[in-house]
Amino acid sequence: MLLEEYFDFVTPDDIRIKGHRIGIDNVLHYYLEGYSPEEIAANLPSLSLEEIHATIIYYLRNRAQIDAYLSRLSAWREARYKEWAGKPSPLIERLRTVRSQRQSVSMS
Repeated sequence: MLLEEYFDFVTPDDIRIKGHRIGIDNVLHYYLEGYSPEEIAANLPSLSLEEIHATIIYYLRNRAQIDAYLSRLSAWREARYKEWAGKPSPLIERLRTVRSQRQSVSMS
């Protein structure tokens, strides 16, 4: 089996482990934090050790490309968070109002 056959290249910025909804970024997050493949498997139990090893090997063989991919993904997530934080839903606004009111009452 070729290494690339372990993955679904949904888009250039969405690479998932074949048969799962888990992206390679999820595995690599743990790996780059220093987790062993066995520890990663404990945190992502739907993945086999073979799939985890394949993801790590793919990263090591394509480090520059995958680092760029992870950087783009991080920037996209940050932009989405800022967009969300800038326009909170009515529910979030209501919860913030209630929390603020409770804090005002408890300080009195």
